[in-house]
Amino acid sequence: MAEVMNPMNDEEKCANGLWYYTTFEGREEEHENCDDLCFEYNNTRPTNLAERERLIRKIFGKVGKNPYIEPTIQCGFGSHIEVGDNFYANNNCVFVDPGKITFGNDVFIGPNCGFYTAIHPLNYKYRNMLIERAEPITVGDNVWFGGSCVVLPGVTIGSNVVIGAGSVVTKDIPSGVVAFGNPCRVIREIGEGDGPEIAAQLHISRSYVSRIEKSALDKLKEALTEALGECDVVL
Repeated sequence: MAEVMNPMNDEEKCANGLWYYTTFEGREEEHENCDDLCFEYNNTRPTNLAERERLIRKIFGKVGKNPYIEPTIQCGFGSHIEVGDNFYANNNCVFVDPGKITFGNDVFIGPNCGFYTAIHPLNYKYRNMLIERAEPITVGDNVWFGGSCVVLPGVTIGSNVVIGAGSVVTKDIPSGVVAFGNPCRVIREIGEGDGPEIAAQLHISRSYVSRIEKSALDKLKEALTEALGECDVVL
C-alpha cells in the first residue's frame, strides 16, 4: 500500500492535534521570544502595574479586562493562551501551550499550578526524535483552582467550578461542581446552600460600612453648612 502523505506542515499539525516534529522552522525563535518576555515580566517591579499589564498583553494571545498575574509566570509560547475578564493567577504558574489554553471570565488560579497541553510518545524511540502532539485545555467562567493543581492535555472544565488544591485533572469536569483529587473527580454540586453564611456576614459588614459612610457625610455636611452660612447643603 502506498504511503499517504499529510499535506499539512508541522505547525499546522500541531494546531490540529496531530503528531509533529517540534523542530519546525520558527518554533524555537517564538519560544525564545516568549522566554524573554516572561523574564522581563517576572523582573518588573510589583508596584509597576501598568508595565506588567503591557507585558502580559504582549505575552498572551488575548487578554480581557483587569488581568492580575503574580510573578513568576512561565509559558512555552504565550500566543496560544487566551484569558477573559478579571483573570487572576498567583505565583509560579506554568502554561505549556503548544496547544491552545482558554480561560473564561473571573477565573482565579492558586499558586504553583500547571496547565499542560503537550503530549509526548510513550515509545522512547519516537520521543527521542522530538515528536509530540498537543490537545487544548478549555476553562469556563467563574472557576477557582486551589494551589498546586495540574491540568492535563485535552481537558475541558465547565463554569462555576472549584478545583481543590493538589488536584491532577485528567478528564473533563462539568459545570457547577466541587472537584478534587488525583485523579480529580467530582465530589458534589455547588448549590444555593453554599452562600447564606457569607451573605449574612456581608450584610453585617455592609451595614457597618453604611454607618461609617453616613457619619462621614453628616460631618461633611456640617462643615459645608458652617462654611457657606445659611445656604442649603444637599449631599
